[in-house]
Amino acid sequence: MIAFFRHLLLDDFWLKLFSTALAVLIWLTVTFANQKEGAFKERVFTGVPVKLVSASADVRNFQAIPDRVELIVRGDARIIDNLEENELRARVDLTGMEASRFLRKSVEVATPPGVTCLHASPQEVEISRGLKVLMMPNETKKE
Repeated sequence: MIAFFRHLLLDDFWLKLFSTALAVLIWLTVTFANQKEGAFKERVFTGVPVKLVSASADVRNFQAIPDRVELIVRGDARIIDNLEENELRARVDLTGMEASRFLRKSVEVATPPGVTCLHASPQEVEISRGLKVLMMPNETKKE
């Protein structure tokens, strides 16, 4: 039995010692790298307005329902603590908008450098085209 343990420990001793030292070095590197990343923080912003953008169409005739979204962002704790709601942008691109009255489009979020958007709620908004209903002059209300 002693011969087995002697063989297990002493054969290729330097190779085993080098492998153990390398494993400890890798473990320490990963541990310290994770501690640095521990300074990340998440924060929730409610009521971020949705902006409508389009290349050619006049966006005044369109409306996003709902017109505000909730964003969950993540980043360095110092940046997140100083982050204000007006630095976050939620937008809907209406480029290529069809003539339909109601349409669902995804919300695109832009954040400052060092900040990542983890989730937007809702992820899609309904786009409605504001149509005015006019009454004909000779029509009367029926009660």
